Amino acid sequence: MGTKVKPYNKAKSSKKEEVEEMFDNISSKYDFLNHFLSLGIDKIWRKKAVNLLKQFQPKIILDMATGTGDFAIEALRLNPEKIVGVDLSNGMLEVGRKKMVTKKVNHIIDMVQGDSENLSFESNTFDAYTVGFGVRNFQNLDAGLTELLRVLKPGGVGMILEFSKPKKFPVKQYYKFHSKYIIPTIGKAISKDKAAYTYLPESVAAFPEGKDFEDIMTKIGYKDVKSKIVGGGIATIYYGQK
Repeated sequence: MGTKVKPYNKAKSSKKEEVEEMFDNISSKYDFLNHFLSLGIDKIWRKKAVNLLKQFQPKIILDMATGTGDFAIEALRLNPEKIVGVDLSNGMLEVGRKKMVTKKVNHIIDMVQGDSENLSFESNTFDAYTVGFGVRNFQNLDAGLTELLRVLKPGGVGMILEFSKPKKFPVKQYYKFHSKYIIPTIGKAISKDKAAYTYLPESVAAFPEGKDFEDIMTKIGYKDVKSKIVGGGIATIYYGQK
């Protein structure tokens, strides 16, 4: 299972290929746009996800769809021994690698190129994994979640932060306006890639959220799956154990 929404809708390219191309294209502007367009609230959501992860005391963490590594950096508050950030886009990873050197955490956080559906790690490697705003970009959602489950140790936890669609006034109305007009307009003007910031709200709209996503995790084999709405429903944190 996976959404059919693609950034560029090219006839002969896969969603995976287009997502990689898109993030390579916008990598130099990504951090600025991400925090600007979310008004910095995305940082608060990552803190909440890491706070939920704290009870599991993970020491070896995988940050899938790491981008430039913001979630991995936030997870340093858990005092882990090692974090491995994995992403399709080498453009994003290059920005992230420079960030880790600047912050002097590159000895703890590794940034490597990889695919969620075909990870290079042994089974039962990680105490936890995180994914921040990345699972909706998976070409095959079931395959990606299954592969992430494989590399978790027994009892390990997957922590997923993803956009959702707010249901209540006034957040619902604000979100619709913001995603339809503000994100594409400013995203295009700054990144010079119109498709990338049109794709974002389209991919959120197509993504199975709430109980639908919990049911997918449970079907795949995650145990004790829970979710927590944040930002008035603009995002949701999902987590479950192996």
